Amino acid sequence: MLRTLSPTEQHGVALGYIVKEQRDVAASVASPKPRVKSLKLHVSTYTGKEDETLLRWLVELNTAVAARRIVDPMSQVAFAMSCLGGRARSWAYGRQLSDPTCFSTYEVFKEELKLAFEPPKNEFRSRAEFLDLQQGKDDVHTFAQRA
Repeated sequence: MLRTLSPTEQHGVALGYIVKEQRDVAASVASPKPRVKSLKLHVSTYTGKEDETLLRWLVELNTAVAARRIVDPMSQVAFAMSCLGGRARSWAYGRQLSDPTCFSTYEVFKEELKLAFEPPKNEFRSRAEFLDLQQGKDDVHTFAQRA
């Protein structure tokens, strides 16, 4: 079929074929196939100790929930509770034992956890810490470095 065409027409057909192939390759590379399986990210255990950062753990938990594609609110709460340990685990399961509907959504669970385990940042505590500071016999510079 190409033999019946002029050299210019043959060149045009070949060029059209090459352009089509490049578009097909670019389209297959530009749109990666969606991942079918969910990722199973490890979430550290939150125990409720004072030196643990609750907000960092919640970010880690949210990332794992999204990666695992857990969309049901009760499944999200169950997964989150499975990542608790120590005081936090006792608190959560104790609450659920006394009231099975206490954590109706994942958001409610996170808010209740924050209220129970985040350190309070209120005016009374700040004022008490301020009043506990005493300059004593030190000069202002030494006192400021110590405080």
